[in-house]
Amino acid sequence: MRFIFAMCMVLGGCGYSTVPDVDSAEGYPAGSGSVDFRPLARFDRPLANMPSEEKPVFYAGRALAFQPWVKAPAATDARDGLGPLYNARTCLACHVNGGKGSVPITEDQPVNTAIVRLSIPGKNLHQGVLAEPVYGDQFQTQSVSLAHQLRHLPSASHLTDEPAVEAAVYLKWSEQSFTYLDRQQITLRKPELDIRSLGYGSLHSQTLSSLRLAPAIHGAGLLEAINQADIDALADADDANKDGISGRVNRVWDVATKTSRAGRFGHKATRPDLAMTVAAAFANDIGISNPLFPQQPCTSAQIVCAQFPDGNNSEGFELPQALLDLVVNFNRNLAVPKRRQGSAPLILKGRALFYQSGCATCHQPRFVTADKAALPHLSKQIIWPYSDLLLHDMGPGLADGRPDFSASGSEWRTPPLWGLGLNQAVNGSRQLLHDGRAQTVEEAIIWHGGEASGAQQAFAALSYNERSQLIKFVESL
Repeated sequence: MRFIFAMCMVLGGCGYSTVPDVDSAEGYPAGSGSVDFRPLARFDRPLANMPSEEKPVFYAGRALAFQPWVKAPAATDARDGLGPLYNARTCLACHVNGGKGSVPITEDQPVNTAIVRLSIPGKNLHQGVLAEPVYGDQFQTQSVSLAHQLRHLPSASHLTDEPAVEAAVYLKWSEQSFTYLDRQQITLRKPELDIRSLGYGSLHSQTLSSLRLAPAIHGAGLLEAINQADIDALADADDANKDGISGRVNRVWDVATKTSRAGRFGHKATRPDLAMTVAAAFANDIGISNPLFPQQPCTSAQIVCAQFPDGNNSEGFELPQALLDLVVNFNRNLAVPKRRQGSAPLILKGRALFYQSGCATCHQPRFVTADKAALPHLSKQIIWPYSDLLLHDMGPGLADGRPDFSASGSEWRTPPLWGLGLNQAVNGSRQLLHDGRAQTVEEAIIWHGGEASGAQQAFAALSYNERSQLIKFVESL
């Protein structure tokens, strides 16, 4: 473990003074709700301890998340109202099998299972982002127009009776190399947005944009069940302990309670709970109005979009509360796979290095969920998500320059690591970080900067074999 402790003394933020003893509970990341990964290599499965009488409701929610929406009006009036502008026809089109999305690694393929968030400098009345005035707070790259279905991309000025697609999103990739102390080199890639065929004219001159990969959704209900006080206890906004780590809670607007609350979900922790997370995705990604987000994703500049037929029911929603609750319930009860080979000697060596290098300072291993009388199978579970759910400044290398509520342009929520090594088996995605730039755990670690600089440099100082051991541990989670 060459140089680790000397470097940590200089850099701060590294390591535990002692490595915690192995806990047998580590093999069950979702507590008694953990499931065997095989033979079904999926993340969209119910918790193992979910009462059998509740499983029909779970599978009804899964069906609703899986089945595609169609253009309104349609004979299928319970499933119409798609768009008029959208990014996907169904929730699980981006979260395939409950897993992560992916971004194209070549420059000739459009982005399909990631989104581009947009804003301009400043804050709205609730201290959130100011949406780009023409295109809103994210691009919608699909349209119900016949022209788009035939793979044409006319602008709004040439398509007067149907809504024009907002844009086509492609990526350009730049490369840089990183050299370890032992002289081994790896290549790092970084995406740059290549926005083509803007449908409604130019973007605002000060537009801030950010590519966001669709995250895996397993274990979401267990993350929601963590006491906020336990997350708050890990925060150290002013780095009072001088360890170089200053995790912060994002304060976000809750559209249901009309209050400011702690954010927990999303790449920058901009959603307070699963209900708002799911409802926002329906509205912004599929164009489906619902009680929390009753408006279509059409701006005032998109006149045809705003006037286009919708699939609203008598209450004014395309997705009524009862159906929204079904999909929220589905997300809330998703399982996490059991650990694989957690007691193997190589994995145990990697575990020690994970702690000693400082990774566990932000990737908090363990929580105990709250006592929830209405959800006993989610209550008092010892879980191992490896995240503190806090915002951390990750430095200029990972910065998108786009603030969101109290999150700065270089802050990101610590992503959970459970199930990370199974992403590719779930749906083929092997891309990590908020924009999918990293294709391996190793690349993701090397991109860490800012508050994670100490841990990153401690990892870089390890021998090749030690780095491999730490990576194998992360992939076993």
